[in-house]
Amino acid sequence: MIKKIEVVAAIIAHNKKILCTQRGPAKFEYISGKYEFPGGKVESGETNEGALVREISEELGLNVAVEGHYLTVSHAYPDFAIVMHSYVCTTESVEGMALTEHVDHRWLSPAELSVLDWAAADVPIVEKLQNEPNEFF
Repeated sequence: MIKKIEVVAAIIAHNKKILCTQRGPAKFEYISGKYEFPGGKVESGETNEGALVREISEELGLNVAVEGHYLTVSHAYPDFAIVMHSYVCTTESVEGMALTEHVDHRWLSPAELSVLDWAAADVPIVEKLQNEPNEFF
């Protein structure tokens, strides 16, 4: 049976741009080096919002405010399936940001997002960001 993982992803807005993070080498080739919205697994007893704030602090050293739910994506990769809850987040400052789990990052406008090679599960979020105006970016 295929493993199912519940995760959260942050669409972090700052100065009308969106944070895009690149995964490093991964066990599975189809996600290795792909861009994604940062986030991670929801731990037992955590809310989605709480998990997101914790993950972004751990992975990027950023303090974010969760502004609201954006889109939930269900995606089956060859070796596992995810249900990814994405949220629009804001941060007052990106000073001190550090990549602990990613190899690169970019701040892009919604129109620029398609230049990156995205993980398949993140593509529906990218498409919605490009097609629906939002007050944060």
